[in-house]
Amino acid sequence: MKNLLKFSLFLLAITLALPSCTIVREGQVGVKQTLGKYREKPYDQGVVFYNPFITNIQKLSTQTENMEVELNLPSKEGLNIRAEISILYSVDGTQAPELLRQIGNNYERSVILPVFRSAVADVSARYFAKDMHTGQRAIIEGAIQDQMDKNLEGRGIDIENVLVKSIKLPANLARAIEEKLEAEQQALRMEFVLQQAQREAEQQRIRAEGTRDAQLIIAEGLTEEILRFKSIEAFLELAKSPNTKVIVSDGDLPVMMNESVGSPAPATRSSLTRQRKD
Repeated sequence: MKNLLKFSLFLLAITLALPSCTIVREGQVGVKQTLGKYREKPYDQGVVFYNPFITNIQKLSTQTENMEVELNLPSKEGLNIRAEISILYSVDGTQAPELLRQIGNNYERSVILPVFRSAVADVSARYFAKDMHTGQRAIIEGAIQDQMDKNLEGRGIDIENVLVKSIKLPANLARAIEEKLEAEQQALRMEFVLQQAQREAEQQRIRAEGTRDAQLIIAEGLTEEILRFKSIEAFLELAKSPNTKVIVSDGDLPVMMNESVGSPAPATRSSLTRQRKD
């Protein structure tokens, strides 16, 4: 019995003498706390030995964390806008001991969330509710992130991004915005129709001007000499034809009489006819 007791005490002494160990994984830092005091230098990934009776190892993640918050955003006109926002942040491993010393493990609820609520209330109150539903959203997100970075400076917490995932406007405001957008789309559609009509009218005007110019050029070119020349060409074409024809002429322009019908007809398709009044 005495031997068994001695053996047990011996094993206990060996156990107390041998240190314990833990593994700090990739994306973590370990901070050793001995008798309630944190060591200044954190441990990177690897095996860390420590005395479990007087020391423990606090592990903090240095990876990007996502904190999602649902809250009401106050707008410039005094409306409450329901929003769901994601906060992407990470812990600076080199400042992990100071973070644990000043804030502790529950830094997300103790510091990040209060700072976020203060920043989002301050920023959203500068904008109208409709701005949160348009292209101004990115500006609002950037302003919230800048405000949080300023308030968390030196605490070892880096705010990587603030993302407004969803916005729920009051029903009346949402309907008013939709009606305004529809009216703007209708106005743009009407403007397009008017521009197209103006383009078509311009094309018709250009075609009319071309026709008018062509007629003026033709009218200016129909001189007495040209008409007489065309008359000679028509006589020459008639002379080549073997058919019997009756030709009435004043000596200048020919008119061919169709024998079967008895009505005047052009001598040829290319000849130019004209009746003169004495």
